[in-house]
Amino acid sequence: MQYINKDLGSFGLHLIKTDKFKTVTVRVVFHTPIKKEEITMRNILSDILLQSSKDYESRRDLTIKAEELYAADISTNNQRVGNYIVSSFLLQILNDKYTEAGNMEESIKFLSEIIFNPDVKDNKFKTEKLDVVKNNATVALNSLKEDASSYSLIRLVEAFDKSSPVSYRMTGYLEDLETITEENLYRYYQKMIDNDLVDIFIVGDFDATEMTQIIKKYFKFKKLKKNKEPYRLECRKCNSRRLFAKEKIDNTQSKLAIACPTNKLTDYERNYPIVLANLILGGGTDSKLFKEVREENSLCYTVHSFFNKMDGLLYITAGIDKKNATKTVELITKDLIDMKKGRFTERDITIAKEFYNTAQEEIEENEYRIINEYLARELLGVDPVEERIEKMNKVTKQEIVKVSKKIGMDTVFLLEGVKK
Repeated sequence: MQYINKDLGSFGLHLIKTDKFKTVTVRVVFHTPIKKEEITMRNILSDILLQSSKDYESRRDLTIKAEELYAADISTNNQRVGNYIVSSFLLQILNDKYTEAGNMEESIKFLSEIIFNPDVKDNKFKTEKLDVVKNNATVALNSLKEDASSYSLIRLVEAFDKSSPVSYRMTGYLEDLETITEENLYRYYQKMIDNDLVDIFIVGDFDATEMTQIIKKYFKFKKLKKNKEPYRLECRKCNSRRLFAKEKIDNTQSKLAIACPTNKLTDYERNYPIVLANLILGGGTDSKLFKEVREENSLCYTVHSFFNKMDGLLYITAGIDKKNATKTVELITKDLIDMKKGRFTERDITIAKEFYNTAQEEIEENEYRIINEYLARELLGVDPVEERIEKMNKVTKQEIVKVSKKIGMDTVFLLEGVKK
């Protein structure tokens, strides 16, 4: 695998050459400091750009063109990464050697058409297209509670810190949806194109010189831009008293979600010891939480932990019967205390390291994971895979205990099922 990083002035081009796949995958990334009031606008913009363009005036026209390009797949997504909102336009196509010469360039041109040539008249998006997208968004926002696991995490972080980006709903907000018009949506589109930082990642088997020329031909940005804010979010300190919050839901099962802030992690601790601490606690296949809370005490249907290194937060989630909530929290608290006191074995560490190493080795088996890997290297400064595995294998039990002592337990949220 060969990596070529080019600074083209107004954007970065990242070429990842490999002959593992029959496809070529392109990811155009727009990233800018996140603002709560702009999240809904950004979601609507991403959706409306896939409804039509100047040259393809309906969703059907776009679909027909994609089929003509040997089933080119185009999608978008928005996510929060620490202090930033990251919007991606993704294209996956068959390599020209499996289709015909020029199909790759024509597909990239098609992606460019969608991004740079929106279906706009008189400096505003068309009403009928905006109505469709807003109606779809309204339905989605009104059905948030249908995914109880996701909703419990949303409510947890809102209870944890309403002023922090960790609490922002990436699904958007109904009250903001109502304020979006054809005119202000187009102004926001222009703002994104003109001011966002942009990186383009491409993975596949291609000629780097030819690909660079194609990208320069179809992707033109006017301004030179630099990062203004750090990506990583500074997590607030753990409260001295634990906060409990609850909401009822029309469901048979209850969802428990716990926010555990970390205190002044070093970059090394954030990337290595705490990753193993999380795997041993609840993120791995043979974790303490799974064995003690679920198997030995039968207190939950599911239990899991995960660490968000960009936010400095460790989350613990469980699907439970509401009558078991107090006992489950008590046992989770005990397991976290056990981590701080080193009550885990060298075998636990070995299993966690093996789990981690396997996940790292599998990155090269998927185009999207490869792009995420290089995105993390460029934007977040993470080590290469081989170096991560080497460093992780050297992490000691003492280091895991030390970092576990920096994990607090701050907010407990119960989404209480009331249906019998």
